[in-house]
Amino acid sequence: MTHEKALVWYRRDLRDFDHAALSAALAHAQQVFCAFVFDTRILDALPSRRDRRVHFIHESLVELDVALRAKGGGLIVRHGWAETEIPKLAAELGVNAVFTNRDYEPAAKLRDRAVAEKLCIAGIAFQRFKDQAIFDGDEVLTQAGKPFSVFTPYKNAWLKRLTVTDCAICRCTGNLVGAEFAGVPDLAEIGFEASDLREVGIQPGMSGARALWDEFSDGRIQRYGGLRDFPAVKGVSYLSVHLRFGTLSIRELVRFAWENEAAVWLSELIWRDFYFMILDRFPQVGLGQAFKPDYDAIQWEDWPAGYQAWCEGRTGYPLVDAAMRQLNHCGWMHNRLRMVVASFLTKDLGIDWRLGEKYFADQLNDFDLSANNGGWQWASSSGCDAQPYFRIFNPITQSEKFDAEGKFIRRYVPELAKVANKYIHAPWLMGRIEQEALGVVIGRDYPGPIVDHAQARDKTLARYAVVKKAN
Repeated sequence: MTHEKALVWYRRDLRDFDHAALSAALAHAQQVFCAFVFDTRILDALPSRRDRRVHFIHESLVELDVALRAKGGGLIVRHGWAETEIPKLAAELGVNAVFTNRDYEPAAKLRDRAVAEKLCIAGIAFQRFKDQAIFDGDEVLTQAGKPFSVFTPYKNAWLKRLTVTDCAICRCTGNLVGAEFAGVPDLAEIGFEASDLREVGIQPGMSGARALWDEFSDGRIQRYGGLRDFPAVKGVSYLSVHLRFGTLSIRELVRFAWENEAAVWLSELIWRDFYFMILDRFPQVGLGQAFKPDYDAIQWEDWPAGYQAWCEGRTGYPLVDAAMRQLNHCGWMHNRLRMVVASFLTKDLGIDWRLGEKYFADQLNDFDLSANNGGWQWASSSGCDAQPYFRIFNPITQSEKFDAEGKFIRRYVPELAKVANKYIHAPWLMGRIEQEALGVVIGRDYPGPIVDHAQARDKTLARYAVVKKAN
């Protein structure tokens, strides 16, 4: 259907290329406007006015606006409730249709439903497109026609279905307009302040994404499988925040990984689709419920001091503490360590996974509800295709295996800098004389273990007995 005027509503897809909604609008409308809404429903719930994510979005929007102006258009930015601002802007511009890319989060789907209803009343079409996933909806189902709940068969079906067309570039050529309405407000105008984004090494926007991708794809992607579990090594892509806000295209990444047989990294991208699918088809997981209902019967520890020690990196387990301090310092954590600290919170401290999920949601620059929820439910054994409840990471052996020389630990727990490799993973095993000599007295300069892992493991198995009985 051809439209005289259309509006492209940007959300988590902040680029001017290989963009499904923009491509469709340019192909089916004579004039295309582009807009973004700083949604106050989301902003008002953030814990800080110096939120790095808002700063990242703002800087990315500035770059996007410049790119769109070079094509004859520009970015119209509004501040308010999206379900009010988008229908209002559509009416002001006199467009016949609003184009946007699909979002799979429960709150986003409710928002889009409200927008669709208002646009329908005004006689304006609302069209949504697949852009942040390779497959969604009913595109990958079991032979029984149901959504998958186990990753490996999902991955096999996903790979079997994949064709060149699924990761083909969406051409974005046509007539952009609206420069006279465009412009990105200052952060202060929406009630926020600049953060330490660049100080912690994050370059926002399409240019920042491209620089990281070029570096990773030029050789390091082939070594990913062997390096990805070691936090002291530059082995991962560091693209997660850019994938979260769409400053690069998932289709380009999948196409490259597929064509270059980078199977391990491609598998990680498939996990991303898998968790989108789980959130979309089982929305209760995004509303605080366990994917496996029996696990909601678990009685978690009410231990505010233990939770606070975990948050602050003061548990006495060096790898756990280093990981949490990395998160608190720069808003990012290595994926192996996300599993380690999640297992520690739920299965060593016995604290509800939802508290960990919420803390990550507040701290992570790359926070994405689907992946965050999926990861936490996986670690706590309450999710789809999760590790068995009796599989409990040992924080010491994880440390010995993945940070053998303690390089990562020493970076984020500098009070242990002088501790020998022999003791870096369990410094309480040093004798008192050696502790004094190094100036690292356990309990004074660095905390002793907040729990005994062996005892905690026994308590966890007892705690999860309710699940065993239910099954």
